[in-house]
Parts: sequence; C-alpha cells; structure tokens
Amino acid sequence: MVLQNYPNSKEAYNGVILSEMALSGEGGAEALFDYYEILKESDKEEADEIMNEILHNLDGSLERLSEVFAEPLRNRLEFEDGILYQDFKEIIESGKSFKETFENIMFSTRVIITKKEDFIDFLDNLIEHGFAEMALTYLENALSVYPSDALLKKLLKKLARGSKH
Repeated sequence: MVLQNYPNSKEAYNGVILSEMALSGEGGAEALFDYYEILKESDKEEADEIMNEILHNLDGSLERLSEVFAEPLRNRLEFEDGILYQDFKEIIESGKSFKETFENIMFSTRVIITKKEDFIDFLDNLIEHGFAEMALTYLENALSVYPSDALLKKLLKKLARGSKH
C-alpha cells in the first residue's frame, strides 16, 4: 500500500522487494535486510540508493546474493567504526575474556552482527558476563520485532532467572 501511495519511494520499493524475498523463503532476505538497517544508521538516503541498486541487479539466486552482499558489507563496515562479531569472537577465542574485551570496545566501537545465531550468542554472552541491562535492551527490541521467537524467549527467561539471584 505504501508503494502504491508513494510509487517513487526507494524505501517503499526496497521494503516490498525484501518482504517478497522473505515470504518466498529466499534465505538471504534476512541478512540483506540487516545490511540495509546498518546502512540506514549512517545515511538513510545513501542506504536506499545502495539497496535499490542491489535489488535491481539481484538475479534471485543465493549465490548471486552472497556475491553482491558479502564483500560490500565487509568493505562498508571498515568505515563504520565497528567490528564484525566473527572478528570479535576470534579475539575471544585467542584467549581474551569476553567481559574485558567488550568493556574495552563498548564505548568506541560497535559490534556488528549479521547472523541471527551470532546475535543469540552475543546476547547469551552479555547475560553470562554481567551485562544484563544491555542484554535486556537488545532483547526487548528484538522481541518487539520477533515476538514469537523461541530462542529470544529462552534468553529472556535466562535473564529473568539470573536477576532473581
């Protein structure tokens, strides 16, 4: 309906295409939407242009989506004062503590998460390492978008159990 009312709106066009991709089971739709959200944080108009171009050039195959999506995201993130969650995890896996590493970057660097499973892992680590309020904020936002998500509900219950101690 928005696209009908605003036929020249790139944001409306992008929303319709991303919705259609998600409804048709296109596996990369969620990741592409997450990328769009990251882009919109820094420059909404530029985000609409970039996403519009990607969607116009997309041939519908997951291989093409990976090709179009993966490299620009990594290049774009270099300009965002952020660290990909997988890079953050590599630091932790090299022997650094989650809490200390997160405390060192939390005010100067964003942890950028591009996969749902990484988001769940990140929230779980926040809860485990004493960042309950931050985890609750993320969970509330995520549950407002995905109210029936079982993994998010499980983390909320874990958070509630932890606050009773």
